[in-house]
Amino acid sequence: MTKKRKHQEDFQKVKLKVGKKKPKLENATDTTFKTKAIQIPEQLKEDGVLPTQNRKLNIKDLLSQMHHYSPGVKHNALLGLKELLSQYPFVIDAHLSSIISEVAAVFTDKDSGVRGAAVHLLQFLASKIRAEQIAPFFPLVSAHLSSAMTHISEGIQEDSLKVLDVLLEAYPALLTDRSVILLKNFVELISHQQLSKRLKSRDKLSWMLSVNPNRRVTSQQWRLNVLTRLKKFLQAVVDGSSDTEDEGLQEQKDSPHSVRNPICISWKLHANNQQHIQLFENGGLRPKINSSFRLRSLTSVMDSAEKGLSSAENLKGFIEIIIPLLIECWIEASPAQSAPILGNLLESESQQLMQQVLSIIHLLWKLTKRHDETYKMELWLRMNYLVDFKHHFMRHFPYSLQETVKHKKKDSYKGNKNCMKSSNNVDHLLLNLTLCDIMVSLASTSTLQTDSGWLDMIRKFVTDTLQDGSKLSSKQVNRLLGVTWRLMQIQQNKVATEPLIKAVYTLYQQRNLLFPVRTLLLKFFSRVYQKEDLRTQRIRSRSKVLSRWLAGLPQQLALLGLRNPELSNQLIDIIHSAASRSNKELLQSLQATAARIYDPLEGTLVLLPAEAQRRLVQLVYFLPCLPASLLACLSRCCIMGRMSSDLAATLIGILHMRSSFAGWKCQVQDNSVNDVDYFSFLFSTLIGFSREELTSLQGIRGKPHISQTQLSPIRLYLTDLDQFLHHWAVTEMICHSLSTIPSQSQCFDILQTGICKYLVGLVVIPDSTAGSVLCAINKLLDQACIISENLHKFLASCCYSLLYFLLTIDKEDAEHLQKRDMLWGSCISALALLPRLLRLMLQSLQVSRICREELPVVAQLLRLLMQHGQLRSHMITNEFLVQQIIKDIMTLKSGEVQEQWLTDLHYCFNIYLASHPQTPGPINTVY
Repeated sequence: MTKKRKHQEDFQKVKLKVGKKKPKLENATDTTFKTKAIQIPEQLKEDGVLPTQNRKLNIKDLLSQMHHYSPGVKHNALLGLKELLSQYPFVIDAHLSSIISEVAAVFTDKDSGVRGAAVHLLQFLASKIRAEQIAPFFPLVSAHLSSAMTHISEGIQEDSLKVLDVLLEAYPALLTDRSVILLKNFVELISHQQLSKRLKSRDKLSWMLSVNPNRRVTSQQWRLNVLTRLKKFLQAVVDGSSDTEDEGLQEQKDSPHSVRNPICISWKLHANNQQHIQLFENGGLRPKINSSFRLRSLTSVMDSAEKGLSSAENLKGFIEIIIPLLIECWIEASPAQSAPILGNLLESESQQLMQQVLSIIHLLWKLTKRHDETYKMELWLRMNYLVDFKHHFMRHFPYSLQETVKHKKKDSYKGNKNCMKSSNNVDHLLLNLTLCDIMVSLASTSTLQTDSGWLDMIRKFVTDTLQDGSKLSSKQVNRLLGVTWRLMQIQQNKVATEPLIKAVYTLYQQRNLLFPVRTLLLKFFSRVYQKEDLRTQRIRSRSKVLSRWLAGLPQQLALLGLRNPELSNQLIDIIHSAASRSNKELLQSLQATAARIYDPLEGTLVLLPAEAQRRLVQLVYFLPCLPASLLACLSRCCIMGRMSSDLAATLIGILHMRSSFAGWKCQVQDNSVNDVDYFSFLFSTLIGFSREELTSLQGIRGKPHISQTQLSPIRLYLTDLDQFLHHWAVTEMICHSLSTIPSQSQCFDILQTGICKYLVGLVVIPDSTAGSVLCAINKLLDQACIISENLHKFLASCCYSLLYFLLTIDKEDAEHLQKRDMLWGSCISALALLPRLLRLMLQSLQVSRICREELPVVAQLLRLLMQHGQLRSHMITNEFLVQQIIKDIMTLKSGEVQEQWLTDLHYCFNIYLASHPQTPGPINTVY
């Protein structure tokens, strides 16, 4: 075979047949493969240290995604952060620095969705992070906020206002610390510097309003948005000042109703040197330093940029920039020149803008009053801005709303036109009142003739508003009263002030006033009254309207009752202030209304809380006259338990000081408290029950309310523990008052007569009454007193009934056990002071008339009386009676087994009486 033939065989072509598969080549690659799942359990495990959210991303992963170029990734990272921090709040504290820095960095992000998510996350964080926690990182937040406010992008500027809203709501104090930078940012948002050849040589560049057609809102709406935030910012600056003074009359520095902490003084403790009283000048509100030197505040050593608006220089500079811009905004929103002067109609958006302009100026005016040289600042403001304000602001005064009010009900706003608001909650009355407040602050007594024109316009508007019968909100009334007060200070003659006071009184007489409105009116009248009272008597001219208002206060207090305790407290404070100044009209009205105020059932005294009761009790001292009917009401108030025992003791002390027995060296009011009425009050309060109540008790029988013994005609009505303790505390004060009366024998005769007339002959007597009578007898008894036989028998019966009750109390009866020491002491003291009382009680112990169950009680009583050191001599004197009682007991027990109590009785008799010891020691009996 040739070479050619062999070569062809090596590369021989295979012929394929139809329908047959192509044979597999020898060098063909096998493309089949098998797969198996790869499991990496360690990588799927969650991080044991850092918690994760639903996408298994921890805090570090989410914060790292904040730097991603994709807006969607950053948006999801912000949503993931909010989800993670909601589930695990403790992560915030651990990574606070990183979270704050990353969230603040996206304030200026190009994507609006990312910025919106950042605002929502910041709002969530603000509710979780306290101000002291975020304070170290707040300069960074403030820097990013300033960058966003001054950004070239309109969308970022708009979203920066949302960030500002969150920070103003959560951290106003931290934000206002950087007021210099932020105020400049506010100015740049609505204006730009005016550059021209004419102004380049000046030291200060002027600003003018800017117009940006690329914004999504109109220029006026954009300025409204910025000015609204500026007003909130300035409000935070005002609120954060140390000497915060609310607008109007709500929290005036010299208000008589400012919150004070009274010192509770116990004169007994003070007299015993157990309580020291520290006195302060000016009532302890502020120390008064009489010195020609002044301490320099810390703000004076700070840089002007750090002081912010607390620096007069910075405040003046900001006013010079912002006031011209605000006037330009006002001109754009003000009505046309051809509009009528009165009742100019405004569109809603224009009125909102004008309201913000005036609110900002009003806040700036308030800041100027915080500086030391207030007069110089007011003079500077008047010189620079009064002309412009009169020309632009007062030209169309007053302003009203053009938009139709949407009524929810047909007659819901009838007679309430001043409260009409548009759909955007614009209050045109508040707009006019704010303007009035700004303008009257620029006027003074010295400029009255010059400013009389526009001041008369404001005075007429204020008077008409007060008298038209409209329902005003508290904010409107607050601003209205502030303007009224300023007008009264500018022109202080009665001809000018009396119509204003009359107009305010017209508003005060409206029915169903809101509580804040009523409070503001009360404070206004109180302030006017105190201002008027400070004048000397020679030039004082009482306002008839003010006198009428004062005279109506007691009646209002009586009618108010418990419906509004806070308002009642304010009325009481004003009444107390006027009564202490001996205001004739008020004292006459208070005298006429006293019976209703101090009614023991439905009077104001028993209805109000303890602190208000204390003030009402103090008012009793100022009443011109205390008739018998009023003293009867006061006695019932003391014994009914609806005011504390300490307060009842205070009332008794006040009545004693008003009586003729107080020991005054000077002449007191004639017949203010009749002696007979005063003794009636003391006796009624000592008894603790009225005649009707004692009569109703006579029909009560049996336990658990009655303690009864066969050896005494008197049965005891067992009072509950609270009533008993209250009555006992009052009794101690009554006894103290009785003991201070000079003629003790006459006082004892009066007490004896009262007991014989009202108590002797009763079958059922309360245990507290019996104990109180014995306590008073012990206090008043002396050698000159002569006790009648009826009183002796009555007291003897009371003593035995009380002693029997005390010896039969069950050990489980914890309530009555607490009465034992007080009642036992009264009985023993009475028996020790009155030997005949002890003899009568022993004579009444006729054991033949009692049941066998009472014999151990009689034996125990005899044993305790013999053991008592104070009664030893008296018991020896009555030895025969005691021996006879013991014989009678032995006769009844003859033929029976001698019990232990009888053995103890024999032993005590033999030890203490039969042997007649000469020097008995003071043995304290334990029963």
